[in-house]
Amino acid sequence: MSLQKELRTLAKPYYWVNILLAVSYLLAKKTRVICTRIFQQTDQDDVCDMDSREVEILFFLLIVVMIRSRKSGSVTMINYLTSSFLYTKVANMILWSYADFRYGLGFLLICVLVGMLLPEPSYRGPEHITYFRNAQVFEEELAREKRTSWLICFYTVWNPSCVNFAPIFAELSAEYNTELLKFGKIDIGRFPDVAQKYRISDSSFSRQLPTVILFQQGKEVDRRPCVDNKGKLQKFFFSSDNVRATFGLNQLYKQAVERLPATATTTVESKKSK
Repeated sequence: MSLQKELRTLAKPYYWVNILLAVSYLLAKKTRVICTRIFQQTDQDDVCDMDSREVEILFFLLIVVMIRSRKSGSVTMINYLTSSFLYTKVANMILWSYADFRYGLGFLLICVLVGMLLPEPSYRGPEHITYFRNAQVFEEELAREKRTSWLICFYTVWNPSCVNFAPIFAELSAEYNTELLKFGKIDIGRFPDVAQKYRISDSSFSRQLPTVILFQQGKEVDRRPCVDNKGKLQKFFFSSDNVRATFGLNQLYKQAVERLPATATTTVESKKSK
């Protein structure tokens, strides 16, 4: 995602409101006009200075956000922010409650209201993805047309990494989809037999979500994340550039277009040039 696109995304109310909530306590402490009004009833000599307990909470929050962001595969500024909002709001609630229990309760109510009124924006752009609602249909589609290459995303709706990857996969499908190169998704939370067949763990602690597999002639030819020769799962960051390079989407697209009839090729090339 380009910087310009990320800035446009950050302009949406969901993001800047949650950013304000994430820095609300620190902002209140460091803005003297606000600080002296809110914390004037406390017993501290200088109410606008952070004490050691508050610094510890903020430092612990920083460590948690960094660890969770790495585990969720966050590779853009938007991903980092989205994956950190929950932890920053919990930390702020603790800090506000530490100052005054009533402040903590008020902050919690504000977070609940924001969550109800401003849900996280979902991807609204173009996509060409086949959502498989049945495990049998999935297997039949892979075997139906041997010339078609399928890039399949195995995901669950509750996993943060899958949520972060969804718009990237959708954009790639809109860019590369042709009659002989198709994109699909299947929810292995709903179809655990598919997860078992393709050796993908769907547990809460799984590091295999999402898993993207390239099928050609109905057979698996590559996947990410994959296992090395020692049986260790290799970490993979699901950025747009990484997926393009790893699965050779440019080459696959070129080969798919070359195998199409002349009329279909003209249509595809005109779509690609727009």
